[in-house]
Amino acid sequence: MSNKKATKLVREGDLVAEVGIELLGEKGGWSPYLSVRDATRLDEVRLALRSGDVREASRLADRVYRLTPVSLTDAR
Repeated sequence: MSNKKATKLVREGDLVAEVGIELLGEKGGWSPYLSVRDATRLDEVRLALRSGDVREASRLADRVYRLTPVSLTDAR
């Protein structure tokens, strides 16, 4: 198996970050898996979002979004 690019979504409250990662693969074992670097970055993004530090989350992630709830009365 070869390495493969993927996107992980990290959500904390009304904030969501898209984080590009690389899934590492090998024959046998527990494939695919994350590198320590990517796993650490996901944790850092989660902590930044949890503390409300959108600037830091944006530095570490590809994109950061704020979710807005939509009710049926808002739909047309």
